[in-house]
Amino acid sequence: MTLLVALVGGPMYDGLYDVLAGEDVEFVVHADHPTLNREVAARLAAGDRIDLLSTHSKYAPSQQRWLLPLDELVDDDIVAPLAPAAVGLCRFGGALLSVPRNIDVRVLWWRTDRLAGPPSTWQQLLDDKVAFGFPGRESGLFGTFFELVTANGGSLFADDGQPVMESAEAVEAVEMLCRLAEQAPGDLPSWHYDQVDDALLEGRVDAAAAWPGGSARIRSSAVADHLAPAPYPAGRQRWVSYSGCHSWAIPTTCTDVGAAVALIARLTSSQAAAHDAAGGSIPARVEALDPLDDVDGQRLAITRRTIAEAMITYPPLTRFPEIEDAGWVSINAALRGSLTPAAAVQQIQRAAEEALT
Repeated sequence: MTLLVALVGGPMYDGLYDVLAGEDVEFVVHADHPTLNREVAARLAAGDRIDLLSTHSKYAPSQQRWLLPLDELVDDDIVAPLAPAAVGLCRFGGALLSVPRNIDVRVLWWRTDRLAGPPSTWQQLLDDKVAFGFPGRESGLFGTFFELVTANGGSLFADDGQPVMESAEAVEAVEMLCRLAEQAPGDLPSWHYDQVDDALLEGRVDAAAAWPGGSARIRSSAVADHLAPAPYPAGRQRWVSYSGCHSWAIPTTCTDVGAAVALIARLTSSQAAAHDAAGGSIPARVEALDPLDDVDGQRLAITRRTIAEAMITYPPLTRFPEIEDAGWVSINAALRGSLTPAAAVQQIQRAAEEALT
């Protein structure tokens, strides 16, 4: 039977799918993550068949009603080689909802021919008038907001999961994003992840934060000799990078669970992890990491340190996608000048309260 799979798409993800050559699979969804989430939610809510789903540790809780718990389905020999921290992020309510594919944390890449050194703080980006690239929409924008709030000592959620976004730190974060956007190309509010990488490689910005999967493009670009990795900028209180795990889940509509589990085993194998690592990703099967050269060794060392010391994640909330969507839309409006930072933060808080009521 042909397995129907829904996959996240984009340059940093698509390389892995080469290992599916010869497998009896059909891609029923293949899109960026926000689009993937919307299409998968519509299909699963309608009872449509999906046998294997590419998801994320921050989104799986919102998909819980459509996902099979995997503890009794996936053998220990599949999970044991994976980083325990990554496996932990993929649990919700004690159940393993998905099996981690890779770990995402951002690394700063800066132009050595334009800057005297890597900006070490967010404030330095402003003070030195660095043209800094960051996502201007969707989850990347909300994640950058999360980083700034946390790095300056604030929080988006209390310990009980309730939103506490209407704070001085949150307003300051949106203000900083607006000022950074003013120093960057004017179309930044329309940028998704790939457009940030494009701007860096086209020389439109002096520095940008790249996800691990963007490293292969950076390494092979015409400006590779002028780009160097550095730790992500720090705030007043902390150095953080918002993080999580891309992962594999089996929906309740799956018609061949055994085949889906076998495909997860294939997609988390040493071969698959090496394939992901070659594209710059940080596989949950960390044994596959092997630096390609000195610069790549620096990148991996920074990434390992970031995972060990600076990784932050959202609390597992079943309605998190609604909060994220409302959040980035409000911040994007502030970037475009149609909302003040204070009004944007107020809107985010109200939307989060409504979602969690």
